[in-house]
Amino acid sequence: MPEFLGSLVPAFALNLWNALPGLAQYLITVLFKILILTIGVILIVAFSTYFERKVIGRMQARVGPNRVGPKGLGQPFADVIKLLVKEVIVPAKSNRFLFVIAPLLTLIPALAAWAVIPLNSWFVIADINAGLLYVLALTSVGVYGVILAGWATNSKYAFLGAMRSAAQIVAYEIAMGFALVGILMAAGSLNLGDIVRAQSGGPQNWFILPLLPLFLVYWISGVAETNRAPFDVAEGESEIVAGFHVEYSGVAFALFFLAEYANMVLISSLTAIFFLGGWASPLEFWDYGVESFGGNPFFGWIFAGGFPWLFIKMAFFMYTFFWLRATFPRYRYDQIMRLGWKVFIPVTIVWIGVEGVMAWFEIGPWEGLTG
Repeated sequence: MPEFLGSLVPAFALNLWNALPGLAQYLITVLFKILILTIGVILIVAFSTYFERKVIGRMQARVGPNRVGPKGLGQPFADVIKLLVKEVIVPAKSNRFLFVIAPLLTLIPALAAWAVIPLNSWFVIADINAGLLYVLALTSVGVYGVILAGWATNSKYAFLGAMRSAAQIVAYEIAMGFALVGILMAAGSLNLGDIVRAQSGGPQNWFILPLLPLFLVYWISGVAETNRAPFDVAEGESEIVAGFHVEYSGVAFALFFLAEYANMVLISSLTAIFFLGGWASPLEFWDYGVESFGGNPFFGWIFAGGFPWLFIKMAFFMYTFFWLRATFPRYRYDQIMRLGWKVFIPVTIVWIGVEGVMAWFEIGPWEGLTG
């Protein structure tokens, strides 16, 4: 238990906690972290839909939700209730088992990846050394839910959307993988917490500066991975009705909807962790501020870092998702494939070579490597 939490917990509760066996303390701690993370991610996803409609409405000189609750803040809950009470219709000639399990295969990896995401220096469910590989593996699994959803419904439009989505995700997954190789070279570790700690010391040590091309490739590939505009060819309403989930309704459609926004939150958080120092404060370089206020349990995060900084960085990238949707038209399918295969993959390979040269001459993250 962190020291500042110990100072806030009553003495009798602290004594009761210390009396528990080590295994019981571990299980309670893990279950508590899982509960906090799950509720937090679901709430962020729910209100992301509200803020997206508000942001796009402001950009397009519209009002956005403003009727349900004060300033429309009850709109996400109204949407949830509407989807819960709608009937789930299973097509007569579909594969019922795969039809039902496909939305779960899309949502579960997006939530399971949070097991290794460090929110600050001590809040992480599983602090494993192969966290980077775990995240890469789980973000690749979501495509199976999309493919199965398109195939199981026995609909040509859904199947076409699933195939386009699979080809797109495979192309951009390779570029993301090469970008993560660059992160591994810079941090020297697969542990996400170690990656954040390797960027400590202020913005001048964040990986976004020496790895700027990889940052752009990873972020744009993340937008494509989540099937968001302008890469939403899998859901091209003007071309294939609604894509792979055209036959889904009610709760089943809600799971796909939830998975899309959960993946947006995940990609935003990972981008902040890999390139912007994660929970690290941009004021870390100010030694006087860290020494004077860093130990404060309420405001220490401003100088010493903490979850609020990760949330602020994540919110910025979420805003960029909305901004892109309101700004760019949908790309043609051939343009998306060309960007992934002929631009992003060569750029990442070249920059990995540049990283090798930077490491040889001890530039950027590799400064003082031999010392």
